[in-house]
Amino acid sequence: MAHRQPPALPAPASVRPYCPTIRETPASPVSRSRYRSLLPVLIGTTVCFSVARAADTPATTKPPVQQTAAQAQAVKPPRAEHIIVHRISDSAPGNQPGGGLIHLQDGVKSVSTVSQDFISKQAPMATAFQLASMLPGANVASSDPMGFSPNTNITVRGLDNSAIGYVLEGMPLNDVAYYSGTPSQFADSENYQEIALAQGSADLDSPVLNAAGGLMNLTFRDPAKKAGGDASVSYGSYNTNREFIRLDTGDIAHTGIRGFVSYSHGATDNWRGPGRDEKQHVDFKFLKEWGQGNRASLLGSFNTTITSWYPEPTMNSWKSDGIKGQNNLLAHYDSSNPENGANYWRLRRDGERTLYGGAPVHLTLTDRLSLDVTPYAQFAYGNWPGGSTMSTSGLYQGTQALSDTLNLPGAQDGVGVVRADYTQRSYRSGFTSALHYKTRWNDFVLGYWYDYGDDNEQQPFTAVQTNGYAPDIWAENGKDVIRLSNGERLLGGSFHTISQTNALFVGDHMSLLHDHLAIDLGFKAVMMSRDGTNSLPGPQYHVASNSMEPLPRLGVRWRIDGENQLFFNATTNFRAPDQTALYNTYDPSSGEMYGTGSTDVRNEYSISEELGYRRTGRWIIGSLTLFNYNFTNRQISTQAVQNGSIVSTTMNAGGQTSRGVDVEIGLRPWHHFSPYVSGEYLHATIDNDLMSGGDLLRTRGKIAVRSPTLQAAAGLSYDDGHIFGVATVHYTGHQYATFMNDERVSDHTTGDLAIGYRFSDHVHLHQPTLRMNFINITNEHYLSGVASPTLNAKDTTGVYGTTIAGSAPSYYIGGGFAALFTASTGF
Repeated sequence: MAHRQPPALPAPASVRPYCPTIRETPASPVSRSRYRSLLPVLIGTTVCFSVARAADTPATTKPPVQQTAAQAQAVKPPRAEHIIVHRISDSAPGNQPGGGLIHLQDGVKSVSTVSQDFISKQAPMATAFQLASMLPGANVASSDPMGFSPNTNITVRGLDNSAIGYVLEGMPLNDVAYYSGTPSQFADSENYQEIALAQGSADLDSPVLNAAGGLMNLTFRDPAKKAGGDASVSYGSYNTNREFIRLDTGDIAHTGIRGFVSYSHGATDNWRGPGRDEKQHVDFKFLKEWGQGNRASLLGSFNTTITSWYPEPTMNSWKSDGIKGQNNLLAHYDSSNPENGANYWRLRRDGERTLYGGAPVHLTLTDRLSLDVTPYAQFAYGNWPGGSTMSTSGLYQGTQALSDTLNLPGAQDGVGVVRADYTQRSYRSGFTSALHYKTRWNDFVLGYWYDYGDDNEQQPFTAVQTNGYAPDIWAENGKDVIRLSNGERLLGGSFHTISQTNALFVGDHMSLLHDHLAIDLGFKAVMMSRDGTNSLPGPQYHVASNSMEPLPRLGVRWRIDGENQLFFNATTNFRAPDQTALYNTYDPSSGEMYGTGSTDVRNEYSISEELGYRRTGRWIIGSLTLFNYNFTNRQISTQAVQNGSIVSTTMNAGGQTSRGVDVEIGLRPWHHFSPYVSGEYLHATIDNDLMSGGDLLRTRGKIAVRSPTLQAAAGLSYDDGHIFGVATVHYTGHQYATFMNDERVSDHTTGDLAIGYRFSDHVHLHQPTLRMNFINITNEHYLSGVASPTLNAKDTTGVYGTTIAGSAPSYYIGGGFAALFTASTGF
């Protein structure tokens, strides 16, 4: 503790030394290396304080008195005064506000973040959706506790997965055809530096088209400057196992290039039915930094997985069977009954392979001019099959009748079991570029984004043997699929789409009044074209659509003082419907159309506003944001069964208005404890009656689907450098599954817990760590979200008096209780 003398008169400004202000906080246990890093600060602080005391001592008017040598020897020198100041950055491990669930913000819009302090304490296979579930506005519906299943969804302020942009260091991750994101493909959690969720809109230069629901911006950690690595092994409930290793190269041959490559393997049983999920994943990043802020990196992810299917029940089947019975697939093949045989679990395994790659570059051209360029490429292939039955004769290829008779093993009364494959092979590449010019008060930006997409989707069929075996889960081997007498494959759909996007954007960030006032102005013009072919016989062959949308934006931030801010923004967004909206689909058993495509599709357009307040105090960091959205041609993501396969599609929900408030508060660590709370109130309503057949449903004023009125989350973290833990609880209010509000999901509350111990360094091991994660600790059985909304669940009389038949929505069943043990270490 420092002992100070009473303050003396200040020295003149011309002689008073400059000493930086350092906030004093209670000391936290730190490693020896951290003390070494603080040593220059402590010495500098002591020197500054000593010089300041000398400068502040008042001058005397008495003439100097000469002392004899003996007197000089007798006078003792003044006693040295030592001051120890402990200061740990908010970004230091174990010291992040809210346990890593909140971060200081200074922009014109609402942004919430999750950083490594929180990520490192969660289950290592947790996805970006699960990691962001505590943030305000985020509502995550999952099917399994471990995060392997692609049967998951996230809504932000009531806007679903396909309305959110996903970007990894400037590289888009959204599906080229459906806009959705599959978080288990993105990255391993150990490699995330930060996950930032901008709830209102994407950035001006973001390479996304669909982000009315906001932007999830993912950032990799930078490679370490010294060679080393990390490794972990995990084992837990449902025979779950996972292994992870990451190697850092350090400086490669004194080139200034450093990088990391990581590999993980994981597997788990289907927690409520037959089946097993398996995943292999590779992440990499190489980085070169030089000069005045120049930076170039090469990064990417490769993922391959085969997962079992979690059936999505209707409300009636949920109430009757819960997590058992008909809400699961059959563990054994029933060859005596084709209808039962089609529900065999091996016929509904999803295989997916993805490769993402990007090369973000930042160049400082002059003191005022800089250039950002990010070229990227994406490859994806997947098969999403389903068991189905098919007639052996009377078949159709599109609308063309066939004379072929199929030889299906085990067929009964002319009907056999087939695996209805649905394959998607897509390639995407492009680049973003932004030229910045800075003046005293302005940061001008001029940019261009180009994106090229090539998407090929087909639905072949594979015969099922009498023991339930259907070869090649990837449906890549042409000899295994059903072929006709002319050698062609029997297909339920075959689309090929080329899409191109050109976007020009210009903006200015103004910093005025000593940065008390910041103003962002921006304009983006997006031109999108789609050109495709439907290769099945029928009335449709060539399809095309073209869009051009102007997207202006405005943002203002006023810094009241060093701890308080106000911000406001108004942005516009647009989204074209999914590619499936363009094409006809056919039933090979009858030649009838499952769905009718149209090139007269209407783009969703939205205008959103945010008004918010931020507090960045000594202990409390928080924000409160009011928001408002107005939509026309609101696109709702849903699912459809096409010849036994479950495929994604969209429906036009007309106009919608959404208003509400988000709040989040986090505290800096106090005695190693860091609490965090967040919440949202949402009022989202449909603005008009919706068409169903030739009549109108009375939906005006109804609550929008997937829009819970209330959500709340709370977390409490503890970390003293060795012992650590985090407890979280999340409440989600009820949400409607139909536009007529005649069926809804009940509210639910879930809780998770993590505890662990971090050892000191030992020989070559850096902080060996043991931890336990408990997921859904109370083992709640609940519906976690709406998988496929419908217009109305019950028969309804329309505006014009006709009876509109009801259609049952389907739901995600939330994952059950799971426990996972992980041992990890750096080296």
